[in-house]
Amino acid sequence: MTSRLEFTTRQQDSATSARAGEIRLARGRIETPMFMPVGTVGSVKGLEPRDLVDMDARIILGNTYHLYLRPGEQVLEQMGGLHRFMAWDGPILTDSGGFQFFSLSRFARVDDDGVRFRSHLDGSRHAFTPESVIETQRVIGSDIRMVLDDCPALPAPRSRILEAMRRTTLWAQRSLQAARHLDGATFAIVQGGTDRTLRREHLDALSSLSFEGRTFEGLALGGLAVGESAAEMDEVLHEIAPRMPQDRPRYLMGVGKPGDILQAIAAGIDLFDCVLPTRNARTGQLFTREGALNLRNARHRVDDRPIDAECPCPVCATHSRAYLAHLFRSREILAPRLASIHNLRFYLDLVREARSAIIRGDYERWMNATMRRWQGTGGPDMGARTQGGSGVDPRIPV
Repeated sequence: MTSRLEFTTRQQDSATSARAGEIRLARGRIETPMFMPVGTVGSVKGLEPRDLVDMDARIILGNTYHLYLRPGEQVLEQMGGLHRFMAWDGPILTDSGGFQFFSLSRFARVDDDGVRFRSHLDGSRHAFTPESVIETQRVIGSDIRMVLDDCPALPAPRSRILEAMRRTTLWAQRSLQAARHLDGATFAIVQGGTDRTLRREHLDALSSLSFEGRTFEGLALGGLAVGESAAEMDEVLHEIAPRMPQDRPRYLMGVGKPGDILQAIAAGIDLFDCVLPTRNARTGQLFTREGALNLRNARHRVDDRPIDAECPCPVCATHSRAYLAHLFRSREILAPRLASIHNLRFYLDLVREARSAIIRGDYERWMNATMRRWQGTGGPDMGARTQGGSGVDPRIPV
Protein backbone atom coordinates (compact mmCIF):
# COMPACT_ATOMS: atom_id res chain seq x y z
CA MET A 1 0.00 0.00 0.00
CA THR A 2 1.09 3.55 -0.68
CA SER A 3 2.06 6.01 2.07
CA ARG A 4 0.01 8.62 0.20
CA LEU A 5 -3.54 8.36 -1.07
CA GLU A 6 -4.13 6.89 -4.51
CA PHE A 7 -7.54 7.10 -6.19
CA THR A 8 -8.80 5.26 -9.26
CA THR A 9 -12.20 5.44 -10.96
CA ARG A 10 -13.27 1.89 -11.83
CA GLN A 11 -16.61 2.61 -13.53
CA GLN A 12 -18.44 5.77 -14.62
CA ASP A 13 -22.23 5.60 -14.92
CA SER A 14 -23.48 6.63 -18.37
CA ALA A 15 -26.76 8.25 -17.31
CA THR A 16 -25.58 10.14 -14.22
CA SER A 17 -22.32 11.41 -12.74
CA ALA A 18 -22.17 8.43 -10.36
CA ARG A 19 -18.85 6.62 -10.27
CA ALA A 20 -17.40 3.55 -8.60
CA GLY A 21 -13.83 4.01 -7.47
CA GLU A 22 -11.09 2.81 -5.17
CA ILE A 23 -9.05 4.71 -2.59
CA ARG A 24 -5.77 3.10 -1.55
CA LEU A 25 -4.14 4.10 1.73
CA ALA A 26 -1.40 2.52 3.82
CA ARG A 27 -4.00 1.06 6.21
CA GLY A 28 -6.39 -0.30 3.64
CA ARG A 29 -8.37 -0.15 0.44
CA ILE A 30 -11.71 1.66 0.31
CA GLU A 31 -14.20 0.92 -2.44
CA THR A 32 -16.33 3.95 -3.23
CA PRO A 33 -18.97 5.17 -2.85
CA MET A 34 -18.46 4.61 0.88
CA PHE A 35 -20.19 5.70 4.07
CA MET A 36 -17.98 6.44 7.09
CA PRO A 37 -19.42 5.66 10.55
CA VAL A 38 -18.87 8.60 12.89
CA GLY A 39 -16.62 7.96 15.88
CA THR A 40 -16.36 11.52 17.14
CA VAL A 41 -14.37 10.92 20.33
CA GLY A 42 -12.66 7.67 19.35
CA SER A 43 -15.71 5.40 19.44
CA VAL A 44 -18.73 4.81 17.25
CA LYS A 45 -21.33 5.14 20.00
CA GLY A 46 -22.18 1.79 21.56
CA LEU A 47 -20.09 -0.27 19.13
CA GLU A 48 -16.77 -2.06 19.36
CA PRO A 49 -14.24 -2.11 16.51
CA ARG A 50 -15.10 -5.76 15.86
CA ASP A 51 -18.72 -4.73 15.21
CA LEU A 52 -17.46 -2.36 12.52
CA VAL A 53 -15.23 -5.06 11.04
CA ASP A 54 -18.18 -7.48 10.93
CA MET A 55 -20.27 -4.97 8.94
CA ASP A 56 -17.28 -4.33 6.62
CA ALA A 57 -16.83 -0.68 7.50
CA ARG A 58 -13.66 0.30 5.64
CA ILE A 59 -13.04 3.71 7.22
CA ILE A 60 -14.38 5.66 10.20
CA LEU A 61 -14.43 9.34 11.11
CA GLY A 62 -13.05 11.07 14.19
CA ASN A 63 -13.18 14.73 15.21
CA THR A 64 -10.09 16.81 15.86
CA TYR A 65 -11.84 19.35 18.09
CA HIS A 66 -13.27 16.74 20.45
CA LEU A 67 -10.15 14.55 20.52
CA TYR A 68 -7.97 17.60 21.18
CA LEU A 69 -10.06 18.43 24.25
CA ARG A 70 -10.46 14.84 25.44
CA PRO A 71 -8.42 12.69 25.83
CA GLY A 72 -5.98 15.35 24.56
CA GLU A 73 -2.81 15.34 22.50
CA GLN A 74 -0.56 14.19 25.35
CA VAL A 75 -2.60 11.06 25.99
CA LEU A 76 -2.89 10.25 22.29
CA GLU A 77 0.85 10.74 21.78
CA GLN A 78 1.71 8.50 24.72
CA MET A 79 -0.77 5.83 23.60
CA GLY A 80 0.65 5.71 20.08
CA GLY A 81 -2.18 7.48 18.27
CA LEU A 82 -5.89 6.89 17.92
CA HIS A 83 -5.68 3.63 15.97
CA ARG A 84 -3.81 1.88 18.77
CA PHE A 85 -5.79 3.67 21.48
CA MET A 86 -9.16 2.43 20.19
CA ALA A 87 -7.90 -0.83 18.62
CA TRP A 88 -8.99 0.06 15.09
CA ASP A 89 -6.68 -1.06 12.27
CA GLY A 90 -8.46 0.58 9.35
CA PRO A 91 -8.18 4.11 7.98
CA ILE A 92 -9.47 7.10 9.96
CA LEU A 93 -10.56 10.44 8.51
CA THR A 94 -10.58 13.32 10.98
CA ASP A 95 -12.67 16.44 10.59
CA SER A 96 -10.85 19.63 11.50
CA GLY A 97 -13.35 21.09 13.93
CA GLY A 98 -14.62 23.84 11.63
CA PHE A 99 -18.19 22.60 11.91
CA GLN A 100 -17.94 22.51 15.69
CA PHE A 101 -17.04 26.19 15.70
CA PHE A 102 -20.18 26.79 13.63
CA SER A 103 -22.37 24.74 15.97
CA LEU A 104 -20.69 26.10 19.12
CA SER A 105 -20.27 29.64 17.79
CA ARG A 106 -21.10 31.26 21.13
CA PHE A 107 -17.80 29.84 22.44
CA ALA A 108 -15.60 30.85 19.45
CA ARG A 109 -14.02 33.93 17.84
CA VAL A 110 -12.66 33.64 14.31
CA ASP A 111 -10.10 35.78 12.48
CA ASP A 112 -7.45 35.19 9.82
CA ASP A 113 -4.99 33.79 12.37
CA GLY A 114 -7.39 31.00 13.38
CA VAL A 115 -10.01 30.35 16.04
CA ARG A 116 -9.93 31.27 19.71
CA PHE A 117 -12.47 29.33 21.72
CA ARG A 118 -13.60 28.17 25.11
CA SER A 119 -13.99 24.47 25.74
CA HIS A 120 -17.63 23.42 25.90
CA LEU A 121 -16.49 20.96 28.61
CA ASP A 122 -14.97 23.28 31.21
CA GLY A 123 -14.74 26.76 29.73
CA SER A 124 -10.94 26.68 29.40
CA ARG A 125 -9.38 28.86 26.70
CA HIS A 126 -7.78 27.41 23.56
CA ALA A 127 -6.73 28.41 20.06
CA PHE A 128 -6.64 26.56 16.75
CA THR A 129 -4.59 27.66 13.75
CA PRO A 130 -4.46 25.87 10.39
CA GLU A 131 -1.01 24.59 11.35
CA SER A 132 -1.97 23.42 14.84
CA VAL A 133 -4.96 21.52 13.47
CA ILE A 134 -2.69 19.63 11.08
CA GLU A 135 -0.31 18.90 13.96
CA THR A 136 -3.13 17.58 16.14
CA GLN A 137 -4.20 15.28 13.32
CA ARG A 138 -0.59 14.08 13.02
CA VAL A 139 -0.70 13.14 16.71
CA ILE A 140 -4.06 11.43 16.20
CA GLY A 141 -2.51 9.48 13.32
CA SER A 142 -5.20 10.44 10.81
CA ASP A 143 -5.03 8.76 7.42
CA ILE A 144 -7.08 11.57 5.87
CA ARG A 145 -6.83 15.05 7.40
CA MET A 146 -9.32 17.87 6.83
CA VAL A 147 -8.12 21.47 6.75
CA LEU A 148 -9.49 24.04 9.16
CA ASP A 149 -12.33 25.90 7.42
CA ASP A 150 -14.62 28.82 8.12
CA CYS A 151 -18.17 27.40 8.01
CA PRO A 152 -20.88 30.10 8.13
CA ALA A 153 -24.45 29.35 9.13
CA LEU A 154 -27.01 29.73 6.35
CA PRO A 155 -28.67 31.90 5.26
CA ALA A 156 -25.84 34.41 5.44
CA PRO A 157 -25.11 37.75 3.75
CA ARG A 158 -22.98 37.57 0.61
CA SER A 159 -20.23 39.48 2.44
CA ARG A 160 -20.05 36.74 5.09
CA ILE A 161 -19.90 34.01 2.44
CA LEU A 162 -17.07 35.81 0.62
CA GLU A 163 -15.20 36.25 3.89
CA ALA A 164 -15.52 32.53 4.65
CA MET A 165 -14.25 31.61 1.18
CA ARG A 166 -11.26 33.94 1.41
CA ARG A 167 -10.35 32.77 4.90
CA THR A 168 -10.81 29.08 4.07
CA THR A 169 -8.53 29.48 1.04
CA LEU A 170 -5.91 31.24 3.17
CA TRP A 171 -6.08 28.50 5.79
CA ALA A 172 -5.99 25.79 3.11
CA GLN A 173 -2.71 27.11 1.72
CA ARG A 174 -1.19 27.21 5.21
CA SER A 175 -2.50 23.69 5.91
CA LEU A 176 -1.00 22.35 2.71
CA GLN A 177 2.37 23.75 3.69
CA ALA A 178 2.09 22.30 7.21
CA ALA A 179 1.20 18.83 5.87
CA ARG A 180 3.80 18.72 3.11
CA HIS A 181 5.94 16.00 4.73
CA LEU A 182 3.13 13.88 6.19
CA ASP A 183 1.95 10.55 4.84
CA GLY A 184 -1.70 9.91 4.14
CA ALA A 185 -3.83 12.64 2.62
CA THR A 186 -5.05 16.18 3.21
CA PHE A 187 -8.45 17.33 1.91
CA ALA A 188 -9.57 20.93 1.36
CA ILE A 189 -13.15 22.08 1.94
CA VAL A 190 -15.19 24.02 -0.61
CA GLN A 191 -17.38 26.79 0.80
CA GLY A 192 -19.64 29.31 -0.97
CA GLY A 193 -23.04 28.95 0.66
CA THR A 194 -25.91 28.30 -1.76
CA ASP A 195 -24.48 30.57 -4.47
CA ARG A 196 -23.39 28.21 -7.22
CA THR A 197 -21.17 30.80 -8.88
CA LEU A 198 -19.29 31.36 -5.64
CA ARG A 199 -19.03 27.61 -5.11
CA ARG A 200 -17.47 27.21 -8.55
CA GLU A 201 -15.01 30.02 -7.84
CA HIS A 202 -13.97 28.49 -4.53
CA LEU A 203 -13.65 25.02 -6.06
CA ASP A 204 -11.37 26.39 -8.77
CA ALA A 205 -9.24 28.24 -6.19
CA LEU A 206 -8.75 25.19 -3.96
CA SER A 207 -8.19 22.77 -6.84
CA SER A 208 -5.25 24.82 -8.08
CA LEU A 209 -3.46 25.27 -4.74
CA SER A 210 -0.09 23.56 -4.38
CA PHE A 211 3.05 23.68 -2.26
CA GLU A 212 6.37 22.20 -3.36
CA GLY A 213 4.52 20.18 -5.97
CA ARG A 214 1.97 18.70 -3.56
CA THR A 215 -1.72 19.40 -4.06
CA PHE A 216 -4.70 18.35 -1.98
CA GLU A 217 -5.31 14.62 -2.37
CA GLY A 218 -9.08 15.14 -2.15
CA LEU A 219 -11.76 17.81 -1.94
CA ALA A 220 -14.87 18.07 0.19
CA LEU A 221 -18.10 20.02 -0.03
CA GLY A 222 -18.71 21.66 3.35
CA GLY A 223 -21.15 24.22 4.62
CA LEU A 224 -24.24 22.27 3.53
CA ALA A 225 -27.09 21.07 5.76
CA VAL A 226 -26.40 24.12 7.96
CA GLY A 227 -29.72 25.92 7.54
CA GLU A 228 -30.46 25.95 3.82
CA SER A 229 -33.45 24.16 2.27
CA ALA A 230 -33.21 20.68 0.80
CA ALA A 231 -33.85 22.14 -2.67
CA GLU A 232 -31.00 24.64 -2.26
CA MET A 233 -28.64 21.89 -1.15
CA ASP A 234 -29.62 19.77 -4.16
CA GLU A 235 -28.97 22.64 -6.57
CA VAL A 236 -25.49 23.23 -5.19
CA LEU A 237 -24.68 19.54 -5.11
CA HIS A 238 -25.69 18.77 -8.68
CA GLU A 239 -23.97 21.87 -9.99
CA ILE A 240 -20.67 21.54 -8.13
CA ALA A 241 -19.97 17.84 -7.50
CA PRO A 242 -19.54 16.88 -11.19
CA ARG A 243 -17.06 19.77 -11.57
CA MET A 244 -14.79 18.53 -8.79
CA PRO A 245 -11.50 17.03 -10.06
CA GLN A 246 -12.05 13.62 -11.62
CA ASP A 247 -8.75 12.23 -10.32
CA ARG A 248 -9.40 12.88 -6.61
CA PRO A 249 -11.98 11.60 -4.09
CA ARG A 250 -15.02 13.81 -3.51
CA TYR A 251 -16.42 14.01 0.01
CA LEU A 252 -19.80 15.43 1.07
CA MET A 253 -19.54 16.35 4.75
CA GLY A 254 -22.28 15.56 7.24
CA VAL A 255 -25.02 14.47 4.81
CA GLY A 256 -27.22 12.67 5.57
CA LYS A 257 -30.44 10.79 4.98
CA PRO A 258 -30.39 7.72 2.74
CA GLY A 259 -32.11 9.51 -0.14
CA ASP A 260 -29.71 12.44 0.12
CA ILE A 261 -26.82 10.02 -0.19
CA LEU A 262 -28.26 8.35 -3.30
CA GLN A 263 -28.80 11.72 -4.97
CA ALA A 264 -25.27 12.79 -4.03
CA ILE A 265 -23.84 9.58 -5.49
CA ALA A 266 -25.68 10.39 -8.71
CA ALA A 267 -23.93 13.77 -8.68
CA GLY A 268 -20.53 12.08 -8.38
CA ILE A 269 -19.77 12.09 -4.64
CA ASP A 270 -17.58 9.28 -3.29
CA LEU A 271 -17.45 9.64 0.52
CA PHE A 272 -20.09 10.38 3.15
CA ASP A 273 -20.43 10.66 6.91
CA CYS A 274 -23.34 11.45 9.18
CA VAL A 275 -24.37 10.84 12.79
CA LEU A 276 -27.93 10.05 11.64
CA PRO A 277 -27.79 6.22 11.69
CA THR A 278 -26.49 6.02 15.27
CA ARG A 279 -28.24 9.12 16.62
CA ASN A 280 -31.63 8.03 15.28
CA ALA A 281 -30.98 4.48 16.48
CA ARG A 282 -30.74 5.79 20.03
CA THR A 283 -34.29 7.20 19.72
CA GLY A 284 -35.73 4.01 18.23
CA GLN A 285 -35.86 5.05 14.56
CA LEU A 286 -34.57 2.39 12.21
CA PHE A 287 -33.98 2.47 8.47
CA THR A 288 -35.22 -0.36 6.27
CA ARG A 289 -35.62 -1.20 2.60
CA GLU A 290 -39.31 -0.40 3.01
CA GLY A 291 -38.74 2.98 4.69
CA ALA A 292 -38.15 4.27 8.20
CA LEU A 293 -39.92 2.84 11.24
CA ASN A 294 -40.21 4.01 14.83
CA LEU A 295 -39.99 1.19 17.35
CA ARG A 296 -41.71 3.34 19.98
CA ASN A 297 -44.99 3.11 18.06
CA ALA A 298 -47.53 0.80 19.72
CA ARG A 299 -48.01 -1.38 16.64
CA HIS A 300 -44.57 -2.93 17.13
CA ARG A 301 -45.34 -4.36 20.59
CA VAL A 302 -46.38 -7.75 19.21
CA ASP A 303 -44.71 -7.61 15.78
CA ASP A 304 -42.75 -10.83 15.31
CA ARG A 305 -41.09 -9.71 12.07
CA PRO A 306 -37.42 -8.72 11.88
CA ILE A 307 -36.60 -5.04 11.47
CA ASP A 308 -35.88 -5.65 7.77
CA ALA A 309 -36.57 -9.03 6.19
CA GLU A 310 -33.90 -8.39 3.53
CA CYS A 311 -31.17 -7.28 5.94
CA PRO A 312 -28.37 -9.78 6.68
CA CYS A 313 -27.25 -8.09 9.90
CA PRO A 314 -27.17 -10.19 13.12
CA VAL A 315 -29.94 -8.09 14.69
CA CYS A 316 -32.40 -8.89 11.90
CA ALA A 317 -31.29 -12.52 11.88
CA THR A 318 -31.93 -12.92 15.61
CA HIS A 319 -34.43 -10.46 17.04
CA SER A 320 -37.99 -9.32 16.35
CA ARG A 321 -39.37 -5.82 16.20
CA ALA A 322 -41.37 -6.68 19.32
CA TYR A 323 -38.21 -7.53 21.25
CA LEU A 324 -36.40 -4.34 20.27
CA ALA A 325 -39.54 -2.31 21.02
CA HIS A 326 -39.62 -3.92 24.46
CA LEU A 327 -35.97 -3.02 25.05
CA PHE A 328 -36.62 0.61 24.17
CA ARG A 329 -39.70 0.82 26.39
CA SER A 330 -37.67 -0.75 29.20
CA ARG A 331 -34.77 1.64 28.60
CA GLU A 332 -32.36 -1.24 28.30
CA ILE A 333 -28.91 -0.16 27.14
CA LEU A 334 -28.90 -3.06 24.68
CA ALA A 335 -31.61 -1.31 22.63
CA PRO A 336 -29.52 1.53 21.12
CA ARG A 337 -26.61 -0.84 20.55
CA LEU A 338 -28.68 -3.30 18.49
CA ALA A 339 -30.44 -0.48 16.65
CA SER A 340 -27.09 1.16 15.82
CA ILE A 341 -25.68 -2.09 14.44
CA HIS A 342 -28.69 -2.43 12.17
CA ASN A 343 -28.75 1.20 10.99
CA LEU A 344 -25.05 1.29 10.17
CA ARG A 345 -25.30 -2.02 8.32
CA PHE A 346 -28.22 -0.55 6.36
CA TYR A 347 -26.15 2.50 5.36
CA LEU A 348 -23.11 0.43 4.43
CA ASP A 349 -25.20 -2.01 2.41
CA LEU A 350 -26.92 0.91 0.68
CA VAL A 351 -23.66 2.36 -0.66
CA ARG A 352 -22.39 -1.11 -1.58
CA GLU A 353 -25.60 -1.76 -3.55
CA ALA A 354 -25.17 1.65 -5.19
CA ARG A 355 -21.65 0.68 -6.24
CA SER A 356 -22.90 -2.58 -7.74
CA ALA A 357 -25.56 -0.69 -9.70
CA ILE A 358 -22.93 1.72 -11.06
CA ILE A 359 -20.74 -1.17 -12.17
CA ARG A 360 -23.76 -2.78 -13.89
CA GLY A 361 -24.49 0.50 -15.68
CA ASP A 362 -27.89 0.59 -13.99
CA TYR A 363 -27.57 3.25 -11.32
CA GLU A 364 -30.36 5.64 -12.32
CA ARG A 365 -33.01 2.90 -12.56
CA TRP A 366 -31.82 1.28 -9.33
CA MET A 367 -31.78 4.60 -7.45
CA ASN A 368 -35.30 5.53 -8.54
CA ALA A 369 -36.67 2.07 -7.75
CA THR A 370 -34.99 2.08 -4.33
CA MET A 371 -36.36 5.49 -3.39
CA ARG A 372 -39.87 4.66 -4.60
CA ARG A 373 -39.98 1.81 -2.09
CA TRP A 374 -39.48 4.39 0.66
CA GLN A 375 -42.25 6.73 -0.49
CA GLY A 376 -45.34 6.73 1.69
CA THR A 377 -43.67 4.66 4.42
CA GLY A 378 -41.20 7.17 5.72
CA GLY A 379 -40.15 9.02 2.57
CA PRO A 380 -39.32 12.32 4.33
CA ASP A 381 -37.39 10.51 7.07
CA MET A 382 -35.43 8.67 4.39
CA GLY A 383 -34.78 11.84 2.37
CA ALA A 384 -36.73 10.40 -0.56
CA ARG A 385 -37.96 13.64 -2.10
CA THR A 386 -40.12 13.80 -5.19
CA GLN A 387 -39.71 16.45 -7.89
CA GLY A 388 -42.84 18.27 -9.01
CA GLY A 389 -45.07 15.43 -7.88
CA SER A 390 -43.84 13.19 -10.69
CA GLY A 391 -41.77 10.73 -8.71
CA VAL A 392 -38.10 10.46 -7.85
CA ASP A 393 -35.74 12.81 -9.60
CA PRO A 394 -34.37 11.17 -12.77
CA ARG A 395 -32.05 14.09 -13.70
CA ILE A 396 -28.40 14.78 -13.05
CA PRO A 397 -26.39 15.32 -16.21
CA VAL A 398 -23.05 13.66 -16.73
